[in-house]
Amino acid sequence: MNNLISINLIYFFFYLIITVIISSAPMIKTTAAVEPACKTHCGPLEIKYPFGTGHGCGSPRFHPYVTCSSAAGSGGEGELRLTTHTGSYQITSISYSDSVLTVAPPCMSNCTSMQPSPANFGLDWAGPFQLGPSTFILLACSPETYSITVKGNPICDPSSLYLCADIYTCPGVVALGLPLFPPTNTCCVYSPVNLGPEDELDLEALGCEGYSSVVALGDFPTDPARWRYGVALKYTLGGLDGYDVAPSCRGCEQSGGVCGYAPPRNSFVCVCGKYGNTTTDCYSYNWIYTSSSVLSSGSIWQGILAAVSIFLILN
Repeated sequence: MNNLISINLIYFFFYLIITVIISSAPMIKTTAAVEPACKTHCGPLEIKYPFGTGHGCGSPRFHPYVTCSSAAGSGGEGELRLTTHTGSYQITSISYSDSVLTVAPPCMSNCTSMQPSPANFGLDWAGPFQLGPSTFILLACSPETYSITVKGNPICDPSSLYLCADIYTCPGVVALGLPLFPPTNTCCVYSPVNLGPEDELDLEALGCEGYSSVVALGDFPTDPARWRYGVALKYTLGGLDGYDVAPSCRGCEQSGGVCGYAPPRNSFVCVCGKYGNTTTDCYSYNWIYTSSSVLSSGSIWQGILAAVSIFLILN
């Protein structure tokens, strides 16, 4: 009798171990496939909602446009870029409090380097971005540029002509086919900027060879070598993002997590690194995915109950 009980106990523990392993194995496989590689930084830039470093990170409204890509010279840390129908542009700064980011189009001129711009700069009309507080300066323009109007108003702002005089002191103007200290009537401060029906800065239609964009004049407004160059863009979260996601996202980021979304419904998730994802924050235990190093207590109890049931049936 004692030998029979011992054999039955051995069977019981054998079934218990096998069942627990089988019940937890699918969960481990699923986790490895769905965990997004969300990061809090891309290069030197801190990444917060609504932006993300890849698919499943940040807001799905922004992922097609803003991504963290590997780039030469980025030191392996990546480079945050904005992609539109006219090209891909490096993002140099983000102000989350003002909802403004700054991009540096590769064909944009500055005081150090001036060049003709063969490609237009544009935005996607369906995207979450619009032009922000920056000043466009059109360079090496034809005399006809000053006669161009939009809705009856000239595109060139005569009150800002001093910016043309300043930027034309830069030696780089010769790269645009201009002499040193060229006349300012070949320069136009385009204000307010109208990208037109194609949402593009069409330099060919405007009769200009190149352009510059100034975000701030800084402490030396007459020294173009010290201006801050770039194109400032405002972004909007949208009604659903602002009302439903923002409160949950704040709690997620405060707990050390990264805000993201889970296909196919793109519902909010808080990405907590190797510990998995939750529907709230990284302090909670409302896990929807679990790291391969952590076993689900529910799966363990299911395995124990299954083993006990098999033991009772055999006896």
